Amino acid sequence: MSGGEQTIRGWAVDPSVGREGAAELTIRDGVLERLEWLSDAEAEEITPAGTLILPGLVDLHAHFREPGNEDAETVATGLAAAAHGGFTTVALMPNTTPAIDEPSVVARIRAAAVASGSPVRTLIYGSVSAGRKGETLSAMGELADAGVVGFSDDGVSVRSGMLLRNALLYAGSLGLPIIDHPEDHALTDGAEANEGLIATVLGLKGWPSAAEAGSVARSIAILEDVVHDVPGARLHLTHISTAEGLHAVFTGQGKGLPVTCDVTPHHLALTDEWIAGARRWSWDVPRYEDSEAVDPWVSGAIVAPPFHTSLRVNPPLRSPDDAAACWVHLGMESAIAIATDHAPHTEVDKHVEFGWAINGISGIETALSVVLAGVAAGQLPLLKAIAALTTGPTSVLGDRAGIAPGLREGEPADLVVVDAGATWSVTAAALRSKGKNTPLLGCELPGVVRLVLAGGRVAYAEA
Repeated sequence: MSGGEQTIRGWAVDPSVGREGAAELTIRDGVLERLEWLSDAEAEEITPAGTLILPGLVDLHAHFREPGNEDAETVATGLAAAAHGGFTTVALMPNTTPAIDEPSVVARIRAAAVASGSPVRTLIYGSVSAGRKGETLSAMGELADAGVVGFSDDGVSVRSGMLLRNALLYAGSLGLPIIDHPEDHALTDGAEANEGLIATVLGLKGWPSAAEAGSVARSIAILEDVVHDVPGARLHLTHISTAEGLHAVFTGQGKGLPVTCDVTPHHLALTDEWIAGARRWSWDVPRYEDSEAVDPWVSGAIVAPPFHTSLRVNPPLRSPDDAAACWVHLGMESAIAIATDHAPHTEVDKHVEFGWAINGISGIETALSVVLAGVAAGQLPLLKAIAALTTGPTSVLGDRAGIAPGLREGEPADLVVVDAGATWSVTAAALRSKGKNTPLLGCELPGVVRLVLAGGRVAYAEA
């Protein structure tokens, strides 16, 4: 905030201290001057269903397309969308054109962030391989000196096991994580939707869960070998979408390996039946094999035309059981974070036949609302959900990222004020992102972001 004083009362949630409850905050000249947790008598009618006061959200995984595909998104429009969604820190993936494989590209993105005027922090990943071609390592040391917070070839997995091993060794010595996209491309070539009933009925080529689970197992096996030589090696597996993949991560963690993973809002809340035209949340789908209600055609769940291309995403939307597993592993904290995988695309790339559409959902502005809908449905306690959007992502990024989400007195305010009792309509006009490719267009979602402060400055304020 540029000046003055503001007092905010609401239900504060601060995972950094493991506490939530009625609170009153005073912000003066952008600094969180006072935080008082209120007694029951003082709290009056303050509940989690009213005003929420949260630490600024942290997105581990977003695509802002600049440089190279500014028609889909720019750093400026991406940061505006992030602020509208409640995010005060965003980590950008390196699948740009050119790829972020040398310091000059890092500098170019940083300059665009500064030029935008947004106070939202922009963190940057460097690519694992030169040009993301999966052949040789990128200039990892130079990229680390330039300030990247990790390395990834996201969009594809690190194709060679030897390359992944070398990357883990090198990045570990630099104190940075490898963020891998788990996918066995030999099993997914030409695949269009999750292998199962929906893909079969719709005539789409199936994408087996083994493509993810096998890749996860390979990466964890390589990590297990690497940590003997470089104990600082760290592996983060992004957008895990299957029960099998999540279990493999859980098993690796049980061995004491430094492996973490995240899940996306769309894999938490949506299932493959949306491609057929269903529009019920994952937690509203019965998960009993002998129940006719599982079949969207038999149960009458089909309410929209099939093949909406905004639903084509990598990894694909999965089964209700897989979605349930995502929630369970968040509760167990074996999945440490919720990352948006914000992937905006142009109309040209999406207004084609389903199988020809580019993968990706524009989701950074709807993520918090989707998570709050799941919390209201009893899928996860509020404190754990907010941890997965704040302290969880920060633990993956490590100290070099320089962020520590929390409601801390005496520091520049970094927080989000949300009206949990209000709803908003997802329309193309309501989205700040250039990417309107979301299956939630036309939906009424809970949780209206009223105010976002990033580093003491207003990043977003409702008019």
